[in-house]
Amino acid sequence: MTAGGAPRRTPRAFRFGVVLRDARSASEWAEKARRLEGEGFDALLVSDHLVGDRVAPLVALAAAAGATRTLRLGTLVLANDFRHPALLAKEAATLDRLSDGRLELGLGAGWMQAEYAQAGLRFDPPGVRIARLAESLAILKGLWGDAAFSFAGRHYAIERGEQIPKPLQRPHPPLLIGGGGPALLRLAAREAQAVNLTLRTRPDGSGPDPADVGLAPLLRKLAILREAADARWDSLEIGTSVWALAVGSGAAAARSAFLAGFVESMADTPNVLAGEVPAIVEKLLRWREEHAISCYALQDEAFADAFVPIVARLAGS
Repeated sequence: MTAGGAPRRTPRAFRFGVVLRDARSASEWAEKARRLEGEGFDALLVSDHLVGDRVAPLVALAAAAGATRTLRLGTLVLANDFRHPALLAKEAATLDRLSDGRLELGLGAGWMQAEYAQAGLRFDPPGVRIARLAESLAILKGLWGDAAFSFAGRHYAIERGEQIPKPLQRPHPPLLIGGGGPALLRLAAREAQAVNLTLRTRPDGSGPDPADVGLAPLLRKLAILREAADARWDSLEIGTSVWALAVGSGAAAARSAFLAGFVESMADTPNVLAGEVPAIVEKLLRWREEHAISCYALQDEAFADAFVPIVARLAGS
C-alpha cells in the first residue's frame, strides 16, 4: 500500500528530460541536443512562450531531431490557445514522422496573461481555456485517426478533416498534459498518457502561488489524479519538474528563477533535490514507490551536468 492507503502499482521506468530554452546558432543547438543524448537523458523538452529569449518549440524540436538518433522530443508544454488544433495536428504528425517517431506532445491550457495581451489574444477564465483544451485533444486524436473526422464543439468545428501524413507512432504520439489545478488534472487522467504536475502561478505570472507550494499541495494533486484516473492509473505516466538542485556536500542550490523564495518550503518534495547522489537517488525511488512519480523534467539546463550521475543510476530502471 502507498502512504495514502491506495494499492501500489508496478513501478514505471525512470525517465529524465531537460528543458532547453535558447541557442545562439544551429550548431550550438545541435550540440546541446547531442550532449543530452550522450549523457543518457531521455528527452529534450521545449516550453512555449512568446516572451523572453526562447526558441519556438516545434521548429526547435525538428532541428534537434536532425542532430540526434534516440533522444525523445517533447513540448513542456504548448499553450493550446496559440495554435488551432487542426494546424497543430498537421505539424505534430509531420514532426513525429520526420523524427522517426520520437515526439511526445505536451499541452496545457495557457497561463501567462501577459503573453495573451501581447499577442492580442483574449485571456478567458480557466474553465473556458480548459474546455477548449479538451476539444483540442479530441480533434488531435480524430485527425490522427484512419478515417475522415468531423467535430462540432463549442470552440472548434472540423468538417470531414483527413490529414496525411499520419504520425508514425500509432494511434498517436504520447499526449502529456501539464497542470496543477483539479480540472486540468481530471482532464489529464481521462485523456492523456502522461501528466506533469506543476505549480499554480500568481496572476501576473511572476512566480508560484504561495498557497500551492509545498508537500501538502503536491499530495492533494496526486490524490485527485489517482481518483480521476481510476482504471487508467496504472498506465498513466506521472511526472513533475525539478526546480532546484544541489548535488554534493555543501553544494549551493542552483534554482530556477521561477522558484525564488520557495526552495526551503519545497524541500520535502521531489521538485527540490539536495544532497549526495545516493540520498537523491533514494528520495526519487521513494517518491516512485509511494506516489508513482517516475518522470522528471529539469527546468534549467544548468542542472544537467550535476544530474548526470543520477541519470546513470536510475534512467530506464
